[in-house]
Amino acid sequence: MAKKHGDGRAARFESISQDDVPKGRDGKHKQIILELLDGLENLRPGTALKIPISELPDTKENIRAALSRATRQRSIEVATSSDADHLYVWKLDP
Repeated sequence: MAKKHGDGRAARFESISQDDVPKGRDGKHKQIILELLDGLENLRPGTALKIPISELPDTKENIRAALSRATRQRSIEVATSSDADHLYVWKLDP
């Protein structure tokens, strides 16, 4: 039986408890992004993280995009580069 609004009209969408709503972007990139952020936090000036592309859980483009979202949220300025085998990430000077 279709659910009804208070005025008797059929409700188009189901409702659920807010506790059951998925939160944030805790998807497939979360672990690698947390590792990269940790690496960036401990990075000395003038150095870069060198990440083997073969160890990334997704394409380097998707990891770059996820990293960009995460660093923007944290107000961390980073740059990236890559070659056939590695993704390089470093903090920009403030």
